[in-house]
Amino acid sequence: MSRIGKKPIVLPQGVKIAIDGQILTVEGPLGKLSQWFSPNVNVELDADSNSLTVVRANATREAAAMHGLYRALFQNMVSGVTQGFEKRLEIFGTGYLFAMQGSTLQVRAGYAHEVHKPVPTGLTVTCPDQTHVSVKGIDKQLVGQFAADIRSIRKAEPYLGKGIKYEGEVIRRKESKAAKK
Repeated sequence: MSRIGKKPIVLPQGVKIAIDGQILTVEGPLGKLSQWFSPNVNVELDADSNSLTVVRANATREAAAMHGLYRALFQNMVSGVTQGFEKRLEIFGTGYLFAMQGSTLQVRAGYAHEVHKPVPTGLTVTCPDQTHVSVKGIDKQLVGQFAADIRSIRKAEPYLGKGIKYEGEVIRRKESKAAKK
């Protein structure tokens, strides 16, 4: 039995849940999210304790695999519509910078051209200064994927540390060949 799957999801004040067949919809102060779930799990809404529970529909291996997964996805949906998610990235290097132009993120990362990333709907991207960018939204998967796409433009390299990294990420530094002699 999944430890994560057994935990009930406590619903904060102002969050509404709707179950329509195999689709769970969560609506809160920041927005609305929907997620399809497998027939291998059942979702039970307890109005008395104001909680949501994910239960296996059968004892198959697939149901065991889906149990904790869907519970975690539903918890992320509830957290997203109440608090939201944020990823912060920073860029380091001479001439490297972030800039917003309308709904497009411009990245100068040492290439001969600027890289333009259109911001997906449902996300808010801000540049407090030229070396930092903040990606906010209610969908954890979308926020994480867009932040990873930005980081993949030029990952921080281990010799000089130049490139894009998550805020607080530690880049293991290497010595150059000249330093070893």
